[in-house]
Amino acid sequence: MNIVEQALLFPCAGEDLSAIIAWPQAVHSASAQATGRCGVLIIVGGPQYRVGSHRQFLLLSRRLASAGYPTMRFDHRGMGDAGGSMRGFEDLSTDIAAAIEAFQRNCPTVQRLVLWGLCDAASAALLYVEASHDPRIAGLTLLNPWVRSEVSLAQTHIKHYYGQRLLQGEFWRKLLSGRMEVMKALASLLASARLARRSRAPGEASEKRGFQDRMAAGWREFPGELLLILSGQDYTAKEFIEFSATDPAWSGLADATKVRRVDIADADHTFSSRAQRALVEEATLAWLDKHLKGVVEAGPQTTAGDFSDAHANE
Repeated sequence: MNIVEQALLFPCAGEDLSAIIAWPQAVHSASAQATGRCGVLIIVGGPQYRVGSHRQFLLLSRRLASAGYPTMRFDHRGMGDAGGSMRGFEDLSTDIAAAIEAFQRNCPTVQRLVLWGLCDAASAALLYVEASHDPRIAGLTLLNPWVRSEVSLAQTHIKHYYGQRLLQGEFWRKLLSGRMEVMKALASLLASARLARRSRAPGEASEKRGFQDRMAAGWREFPGELLLILSGQDYTAKEFIEFSATDPAWSGLADATKVRRVDIADADHTFSSRAQRALVEEATLAWLDKHLKGVVEAGPQTTAGDFSDAHANE
């Protein structure tokens, strides 16, 4: 299927944000109406811009559009060609809302959307649905979500880094030859162990509701479908697995029936090879075809204006 790409600027809190929409050339034809109603919004984490590492977001958007799914990628404030000051992933909900409205305004066939994000962009997607309960969002595609804390990093290092080091011959050769500073290595291990033991006990209230808890609430309350893609060679992914398995707020969430999990064993954090990116594209398309077509066809006829007006009156 041929595609059309459209560049645009759209307003967000007094700044102009830049975006590219890739959409099927025949999106208005009867054969494309079912898929043309479901759009994919690629959220960019930082520091990054709308092309993505290894041109991943550009290539993904073209692949999805060629399969019938209009796709938009954009620069949030402070990144790429967008105006404004740099902001962290915890403060992207306003940018995401503005992007959704611009997407629907420029591609009016799109009724429901999937938010697609890698690393802290996946976290931003969950924070957006937790804060907005936006009925236009039909699905979430989350790759290596970011849940970093001192405790989770320490737990991951103990299990994956230090555990693997003890099995490596090079580690013992350095140790026996005196080339390794043993006391420094032991001090680092003990510091990590102390941090790992500081994980919050079940039922213990935290002084401040962290972004990880808000992500968990967004995951739990989201009524749509989720695709979770994890890299086998990535510490961020390993950290997410450990954290979601042990933190009380995340109990059972990764195993919910609405979640489809795909593990790509040889993949690094950004899916840097062509083969890894192809696996991500195939997994995304297979999930969209299986879970989103029917949802979109049966879903509410919600427009950007409807959502804005409803929230303006709250």
